[in-house]
Amino acid sequence: MPTLDANGITINYRFDSPPTADQPKQQQPNPQHNQQADLLVLVNGLADDLTTWDYQVPAFLAAGYTILRYDNRGIGHTSRPLGPYTAELLADDLRALLQQLEIENFHLLGVSMGGMIAQAYALKYPNNDDDDDDQSSPPSSTIARSSEPRMTSLSLCCTYAEPSAFCTRMFALWADMARRMSVQDVMRDVTLWAFTVAFFRTRTAELEEVERAMAGLDMGLAEYFAQLNVIQTFDSTGALERLRAGGKTLGGVPLERVMVLAGRTDILIPVGLSQELSEMVGGRFVTVEGGHGCLWEFADDFNQTVLDFLRDAHR
Repeated sequence: MPTLDANGITINYRFDSPPTADQPKQQQPNPQHNQQADLLVLVNGLADDLTTWDYQVPAFLAAGYTILRYDNRGIGHTSRPLGPYTAELLADDLRALLQQLEIENFHLLGVSMGGMIAQAYALKYPNNDDDDDDQSSPPSSTIARSSEPRMTSLSLCCTYAEPSAFCTRMFALWADMARRMSVQDVMRDVTLWAFTVAFFRTRTAELEEVERAMAGLDMGLAEYFAQLNVIQTFDSTGALERLRAGGKTLGGVPLERVMVLAGRTDILIPVGLSQELSEMVGGRFVTVEGGHGCLWEFADDFNQTVLDFLRDAHR
């Protein structure tokens, strides 16, 4: 897969394009997508590389979308500098990637930690032409704001505006478990709460595949703590409240093009936290079958819900 140097690191990324009459689906190592109105950018969660989206890509390609996915810093084949990381830093990585690839228009979708990165991106790099209109506070970017990529829509999935006392304690426990056991053991534990009981009872082959992936996860303690800091410290409530008070929308994206999605039985990021985020952001709030792993366990429901939203966003 191709890589590029951006924001002081090397980022591993992948483009997939929909099939046409004369060519099958293919990865495009050096595409020019600056005129591509139907580019969908996917942002991964904690300890997940770009293969997170393997259950989504075929459906999104079949619907005519070009897909850009990438490894966040600290995972996969992207650089793993010392942390801690923040959502704003990872949003800077995304913005630098889009600029290097000369992207002009794109749909942005993030899941879990990726939803926090997407919020940070929308706050820091909103759709406007005013260099001083950074929606986050305080401003701290040193990246030039020329040739700003523009969000066509914004999807925030299985995520929150702030972690709450519940998630804060859960994340502290994960940190303790990682120190005393291993990152891989933490992820094995997370698997127990990400899927439904029915998944464990009836989908043995898939369960075993997930367990093998967690046991073999290529992520050390330093990288895990660096990424864990993103979800431990993220809090967009103040920025979102200021936006609403000022009559502005997140990222300058019209409300009919903003969606917050949650798994109905999510207990890792409880659905109530996603609903609170939706109330602050506005736009569409939807739930799909399953828990935090809904995009894998109930991929058809997740994919169709996203595609229905994107279709309506085009109207």
